[in-house]
Amino acid sequence: MSTTEAQISEVFNSIQGEGLYLGERQTFLRFAGCNLACQYCDTPQALTIPKEFKVEITPGKKDFKQFTNPATIQQLIDLANSFQKPRGVNHSLCLTGGEPLLQVDFLKLFLPALKKGLDLPIYLETNGVLPDHLLEVIELVDIIALDIKLPSATGLSPYWKEHKKALETAYLKEVFVKIVFTRESKVQELDEAVSLIAQVDEKIPLVLQPVTPHGPIKHRPNPDQIMAFHNVAKRKLKTVKVIPQVHKIFGVL
Repeated sequence: MSTTEAQISEVFNSIQGEGLYLGERQTFLRFAGCNLACQYCDTPQALTIPKEFKVEITPGKKDFKQFTNPATIQQLIDLANSFQKPRGVNHSLCLTGGEPLLQVDFLKLFLPALKKGLDLPIYLETNGVLPDHLLEVIELVDIIALDIKLPSATGLSPYWKEHKKALETAYLKEVFVKIVFTRESKVQELDEAVSLIAQVDEKIPLVLQPVTPHGPIKHRPNPDQIMAFHNVAKRKLKTVKVIPQVHKIFGVL
């Protein structure tokens, strides 16, 4: 695939439903394809590359229009600009997925062009296991929402080394960490993740996100587990917040 084209899942404008920027208005470019397959993934449609991607023309109305993959740089810039009215409504442009960093060669060409044509901070959501790719674009993004994956919540082997390297790179910009946890998540693995963050800087904010039940995932943590996890994280970090997904409550994308 050409580095001037990207595989996209969807483009839309909505309310950020997770993390420290909860409630802010953003334009979202959801990239297709992911190098993980987390058990709790709430966007399984973005795990594979579709022949077409969809665009919600009017925010909140679900009036989708289909476009052929792959998308060009100018096409995505034009789509992002179409959501710039009324002026000043958007906080930032969110690169999400899937995993955007899988298409790092495209991002290296796209982001400089995007910054020339769109006066918004670039907000990158990443699973935090591709530190070398993050390093290639770190100067082109402004805010990084970096996941740390707990093995019990993903069914995967730990990525502690990759997460630490990615966090050290993200620390060059504004960064916060998000950890999704389920009823099966263990205190010991959370403590290891928290220690990893503290080794970089105890002031890096952490968002603990109780899993949103959907499909086969019904194991939302119990209230006492949520409190216990918060206690564990606060032993080593200055800022720890428990924030669920709220866009599901709003009924928006």
